Amino acid sequence: MPVRSLGSSVLRWPSREEVEEALKAWLSRHPIPGLLAAGYFGSYARGEAGVGSDLDLLLLVAHSPLPPWKRPLGLSLEELPVPAEALVYTLEEWKGLPQRSPRLARVLREETRWLLPPP
Repeated sequence: MPVRSLGSSVLRWPSREEVEEALKAWLSRHPIPGLLAAGYFGSYARGEAGVGSDLDLLLLVAHSPLPPWKRPLGLSLEELPVPAEALVYTLEEWKGLPQRSPRLARVLREETRWLLPPP
């Protein structure tokens, strides 16, 4: 979370490196069934994060009986040092993303910093 710098009123938001290390630790503490790939995109991935930036996660799983909007609900994202949201795709959905949503697929392909690369 944001911290005050030496008692001043200046807030320092966690750096990309700090957030990435926290994300790696979070992934090791919270095994996700069928996890194939994990990364993040958006302002942290582009190196443009600042005070108030959130972390946009991208997780690929082998299969899921849940609809896409329900998949992130069981994740303990509040344990990360900044607010976070997650997109959780099955491998089949991931492969079909360029046809369903070309712009989103392009952004994810160009921006995502993979901690665990896709197959």
